Amino acid sequence: MEILHSAIAILGAILLIIRFKVDPVISLVIACIYLGLATGLGAEGTVAEITGGFGEIMAEVGLLIGFGVLIGALLHAMGTFRDLVDILARRVGRKLPYAMTAALATIFPSIYVDVQVVLAAPMAKEAAPAVDRRHGLPWLAGAMGIGIFAGYVFVVPGLAAVAVAGLMDVPLGTYLLYGAPIGLVTAVVTTYLFRLLLTMGWWNAETDVDEDARMEDGEVHDEGTDAPIAESANQLPLVVRLLPILVPLVLIATTAITGVAGFTHPVLTFLGDANIALFLGLLIAFLMVRASVGADGAGSVLSAGFHTTGEILLVTGVGGSLGAVISASGMDRSLEKLFTASENAAVIVSILLAWVIAAVLHFAIGSVSVGAITAAGIIGPIVGSLGVDPVVIALAIASGAMFALHVNSNFFWMFSKLLDLSTKGTLKTLTMATSLGAVVSLPLVMVASLVAAAV
Repeated sequence: MEILHSAIAILGAILLIIRFKVDPVISLVIACIYLGLATGLGAEGTVAEITGGFGEIMAEVGLLIGFGVLIGALLHAMGTFRDLVDILARRVGRKLPYAMTAALATIFPSIYVDVQVVLAAPMAKEAAPAVDRRHGLPWLAGAMGIGIFAGYVFVVPGLAAVAVAGLMDVPLGTYLLYGAPIGLVTAVVTTYLFRLLLTMGWWNAETDVDEDARMEDGEVHDEGTDAPIAESANQLPLVVRLLPILVPLVLIATTAITGVAGFTHPVLTFLGDANIALFLGLLIAFLMVRASVGADGAGSVLSAGFHTTGEILLVTGVGGSLGAVISASGMDRSLEKLFTASENAAVIVSILLAWVIAAVLHFAIGSVSVGAITAAGIIGPIVGSLGVDPVVIALAIASGAMFALHVNSNFFWMFSKLLDLSTKGTLKTLTMATSLGAVVSLPLVMVASLVAAAV
């Protein structure tokens, strides 16, 4: 019954938001209350999970969202994104979505997915008109979504990649050797297919863009701010103005990579913590803008950022509440009982089984990493009897775990608000792109099984 009630809660929330135009926060809380009471958590237990889930997500991403949005506001005031987009438009033009998805999938998996979307979203919004006046925003959104999660599950040191490899006893080097090419091809091919989908009328800016976003020529742009543009900071070299992004990325990536290599140091661990690293980026951006327009000007820019931050934090936190209620309902245990991994199954059957288990778990639970880890826990004990190289099963789990990221994920709501998309628009971009990516990567995993068998 937990599965049925969870499906009703999720579909009910989507229906309230899209069909009846109920605010996502209200819709998600209603879904949480229904699910908690329907699955026997009781009044106190339901409230505890709602508040606890909200608090847990805020502890994980609250500061990341706040610092990231403020960095974006300060960089916007310095004209950083505008100048960066001008350069990218000259260098890669309409190929920017491919460049972005490839970079996210192969270069940035060491960066937490929450940090990636916080830092990439402002550039995507700024670049959208230059890429395509009609479809630039959804194309870049889809490219961001699949690029982030293809790297997350396939490329070490992506968190899900490291977790699955560890649970399946696959050496990280071996997983990277097979996973990196699959992650890159998946990201690029999915971005191309998603573009074809957009040309077939998949996108409707009237319904798929957040109503509060200002519309110009069918695309979304920032509301802007009355704060003065930091003219003197605007004259700094672009690479200097990008330091608020580059410094956190380097610190986080260095800490993650050295950690995988078995080297740790207290100072590096402190500076490489995502919250501290982003705060340092915020401090650098603030000092640049303050030196240009003074304390009052910098304060005005930050005030605009604070206005945006509150809405994102609230929706993201309630998304975490729904995930917590689903977890407390016993959904994962119910799903585990439905799946029995059979020994001596054929190679293709084994791959499909691993893919389906991971896909269903992720769709139900709302966490890519939890779905992948749970699937690995189900299949891991008998992987040696399947007659398939463990790295292939691990890759199949990674592939399935990307499938259909949707409203029970806090990332979904971060993505939606940071890119000014409606719930329907986010389903059409993030959910569709990750679903396409899961399907595109499946035959690549089967090819990898042939390579592994031949080695």
